[in-house]
Amino acid sequence: MDFFETVKKRHCYRGAFESSPVPREHLRQIVQAGLDAPSGKNAQTTRFVIVDDPMLVRPIAQMHEANKAMQQAQAFIACIVDDAPDVVYEGLSFQVEDCAAAVENMLLAITALGYGSVWIDGWLRVAGRAEAIGQRLNLPAGKRIRILLPVGVPSETYKQPPKLPFDQRAWFNAYGK
Repeated sequence: MDFFETVKKRHCYRGAFESSPVPREHLRQIVQAGLDAPSGKNAQTTRFVIVDDPMLVRPIAQMHEANKAMQQAQAFIACIVDDAPDVVYEGLSFQVEDCAAAVENMLLAITALGYGSVWIDGWLRVAGRAEAIGQRLNLPAGKRIRILLPVGVPSETYKQPPKLPFDQRAWFNAYGK
C-alpha cells in the first residue's frame, strides 16, 4: 500500500475482529515501526510489551465493557513509559512525544498490514486499569502502560470520519490566512 494511501486509510477501529491470530512476524514488524520512530534527543524512551498469549490476551480483553476491538483483540501492544522520565534537554522530558510518535508509526504499520486497532489511552488512566494490566505483564516498579493497542483482523467495514479541509486547519506563512 502506498504511504499516502496508508495515512488516508488509518483510523481508530473499534469494531469486531475475526478470530484469526496475528502472526508474530507481523507483530514484530509493527513494533519495529514503533522502535524506528523519532525520539527527543534520540533518548528512545518508549518500551513495548507484545501480548499474544491467549491466557494474557483474554483477561485484558474482558476488562473493557464496551469497545469491541478491545474485547475481541487477538493481540495487544502495550507502550511502556517511566513514571519519572529522564530529563534530556534543558530540563525537559520528551517521553510523551516519543510514545506518541512510536504509536502513530505502529498504527500506520497496522493499517499497511491490513489489521485494525484503536489508540487506547484515557480508559487506561482511570480505575487503576493501567496498573492492573501492568501487574499481569510484570512491569517493574517505576514503569507504566501509557498506550494500549488492541490488534486484529477487522470483521466490519469502517468508514473513516471526514477530516476538515486543508484550508480550515493549515495555512502558509500566517495563521488563518
